[in-house]
Formats: sequence, C-alpha cells, structure tokens
Amino acid sequence: MIINKDVMIPLFTAFMISVVLSPFVIPFLQRLKVGQTEREEGVKSHLKKAGTPTMGGLIILISLTVTSLFYIGRFPRLVPVLFLVLGFGIIGFLDDYLKVVLRRSDGLYPRQKMLGQIIVTTIFVVYIWNMDASCLEFLIPFSGGEVISGDLARMVAIPLAYVAIIGTVNGVNFTDGLDGLATGVTTMVAVFFTVASLVLGGGIEPLTAAVAGALLGFLLFNVYPAKVFMGDTGSLALGGFVAGAAYVLRMPLFILIVGLIYLVEVLSVMIQVTYFKKTGGKRFFKMAPIHHHFELCGWSETRIVTVFTVITAFLCLLALVGLN
Repeated sequence: MIINKDVMIPLFTAFMISVVLSPFVIPFLQRLKVGQTEREEGVKSHLKKAGTPTMGGLIILISLTVTSLFYIGRFPRLVPVLFLVLGFGIIGFLDDYLKVVLRRSDGLYPRQKMLGQIIVTTIFVVYIWNMDASCLEFLIPFSGGEVISGDLARMVAIPLAYVAIIGTVNGVNFTDGLDGLATGVTTMVAVFFTVASLVLGGGIEPLTAAVAGALLGFLLFNVYPAKVFMGDTGSLALGGFVAGAAYVLRMPLFILIVGLIYLVEVLSVMIQVTYFKKTGGKRFFKMAPIHHHFELCGWSETRIVTVFTVITAFLCLLALVGLN
C-alpha cells in the first residue's frame, strides 16, 4: 500500500511542527536582525525584500530532525541521509551566521565552504561503504529494474558521489532565489523519493515524508511575498537531503531527471560566467541563475515558481515511470 502510517504520521508531524514553530522563530530572527541583503546590481524588484528574516531553514531542520528521530530505531537507513542533511545544514548555518549576524559580507570563504562540503561527503561515503555498500549501486532509469553493481559500481560511485552530492547541494542553493522556488521544487522531489522508497523498499520514507511536511509548513510563510527566507541553512540542507536520499535508494542517476531544475540553475551560472570571460564582458543570459533571466524577461515571481514546480512535478512522474 502506497500510503501508510510511516508516511502520513511523519508528514503531518513535521508539517505541524513547522507551522507552529514559524510564528515564534520568524519574530526571533527579526529581533536578531538577521535580515536578507539584496545586491544593488541585482533584480531591482528584489530591493524591497531587504531586511526579510533569513536563516528560516532552521524551521525546516528542526521539524524534519525531531520527526525523524522517532523512526531511526526502526529505519536505520535514515541515519546517513539525516547526517547529510544536518552536515550541510551546519555549513549553511555558519555561512548565514557570518553574513547576517557578524556582518561578514562573504560569509564562509569559498575554500572553507568547499572543504566543509568535501568533509561531509567523505564521511557519508565512508559510512555507506562500511555499513551498506548496496547504496553504491546504480539503478538505471527505464531499464526494467537493471542495476549496475559489483566492483564497477563501486569504482564509479565513489568519485561520482563528490560530483553528484556537492553539485546537487549547490544546485539547490542556486535555485533558492525567489519566494517559494526551492521550497516548491524540493517538495515535489521529496514526494517522489517517498513513493520511490515505498516501491523499492528503501526504508527512508519517514524522513522523505517529514521533509515534504516540513517544506509544506514552511511554504505557508515562504510563498510570495515571503515572510522568511530559508537561507543557506535551508538550501544546503535540502541539497544534502536530495543527494542522500538518491544514494541510499541507489538512484543517483535519477537526480538528473527529478533535479533537472537544480541542474539548469547551476549550468546557467556556469554558462554565464564562461561566456562573460570569453567575450570580454558580454552576457549570455540577462542575469543568472536562470530564474532571474526570466524575471528580467517580464515573468512574475509567482509565474516562475509555478512553472518550475509544475515542470518538476511532471519530471517526478516521468522518473516514477523510469523505475520500471
């Protein structure tokens, strides 16, 4: 049965924690004056968002962590996924804290942030290698259930993990640029992984459902016009969730399908930077990441969020077909 108590209870629990926490955490963040800063050279309509509380990812992290702790005893596979969520969430929290509390404009230096991400990814890989090496196998989409396993899978899985995990984490981070965008897109991905875990017997459905519930509760306050932003605290943690769930379910290749929006966001930045350098200052997009390009083309924030979320929903349906 697709819907069961190990899905519905964590879904509603995390949702209620998120909804109840938000009215307390948001004023607390306002009192700490941890407001969003907007660049003068950015989208002009975003200047009015300056001062909106950020670091709201704490609401998501608390909601899904508290909920998941009730299930770890029966679902040990939650451990490595929850570790990635919290590991990257801590990196994001440190970055946010330095930027908005200590007023260090750059937050963590790029080298520090990358080193942290490599350390967290390495611990995750070592854990699954020793505790459940089947997580280093690959389910091939649309293959009828074919799996790449054995020594070949392990040889590929280790280096790929650094690309897939760190790439996904930063992809979600780039996607978090409009009210409700990363929240809406990742909710669809969390629902997909919940269904996939049930179908495949993956044993992580309480956590994936908790993520969906926490995000739905947070979305009530993050939808346009946002009362709170998740910050790097939330976006890096969610990237860790997507990558961790994919690996534990042996589905890293499926990230290319359900996480296409994340990939496009990253590629748009890479294309913009490369084109700018090669052409001596010309721009390929009006602005990157690509959601800002659509804004400058006249699309409203709500339209972009709706389109990107609907696209992700259809991609998740396509990925479900690819399980067979």
